[in-house]
Amino acid sequence: MTTLNPALGSSSPAQTRPSAHAWHRATEEPAWLRRTLIGIALTFLTIFLVLPLTVVLYSAFEQGLRVWYEAIVEPDAAAAIRLTLLVVLVVVPVNLVFGVVAAWAIAKFEFRGKSLLITLIDLPFAISPVVVGLIFVILLGSQGWLGPWLASNEMRIIFAVPGIMLVIAFGTLPFVARELIPLMQQQGKEEEESSLTLGANGWQTFWRVTLPNIKWGLIYGVILCNARAMGEFGAVAVVSGRIRGETNTMPLHIEVLYNEYMFTAAFAVSSLLAALALVTIAVKSFVEWREERARTAQQN
Repeated sequence: MTTLNPALGSSSPAQTRPSAHAWHRATEEPAWLRRTLIGIALTFLTIFLVLPLTVVLYSAFEQGLRVWYEAIVEPDAAAAIRLTLLVVLVVVPVNLVFGVVAAWAIAKFEFRGKSLLITLIDLPFAISPVVVGLIFVILLGSQGWLGPWLASNEMRIIFAVPGIMLVIAFGTLPFVARELIPLMQQQGKEEEESSLTLGANGWQTFWRVTLPNIKWGLIYGVILCNARAMGEFGAVAVVSGRIRGETNTMPLHIEVLYNEYMFTAAFAVSSLLAALALVTIAVKSFVEWREERARTAQQN
């Protein structure tokens, strides 16, 4: 029985409160819509991710584990793997240091040119990797602006390992910094100021206050940087010279094998690169899970 409010001539607030069923319908999508969206997402992932990965793994091991192993340990393939790992070991730490320094400066200080610095950090996202390679060739090649000076000092960058490291470092430059800048801006600088007020010096503040607060974002940025460094193709193809056994990284070596109709060997090296990518994704997922768990613990 509905009770009317004499002053308002309408039902009381208790009587107009929506039922649980009405609230559920108003705040959640219909079941058919959820199933449709999930089905579309799974179909897309199956076609563009699972199916190609399955083809790569099947083709790599189609002729047996021995053939796969021989394709991996073949001298040119081994050289490409070593070069890829060397580039990662050099480029990732460099971008880690740059990312932390740049993010700290942008998030903690105000200075002229701050907007320009942020724009420059984002620049590799806007430029095609092939264009990046051409820029370095024009700048450092034998006919480039600095080419004669480099030649006179017996320094070779283009068509050599240093050129590969330069273009990959440029392409991966934003990842660590872009992960840390919003995180450090959100955290503010009150904790650092309190640490300094209590007598800690700059290094103590960094190691005991700043670094623990940004560790998950830092790890996440390093993972993304590592993934991009291993898979970079366009810029490396321009500056490497594609010298087999010397300047071919894993992606370039895979292309060479495929163009020479050595499909099994190409898929074998591709499976190794895919395995490294899967490990990277697994580590990324673990970091996200730990970060979410730590955030939930802090809220509770």
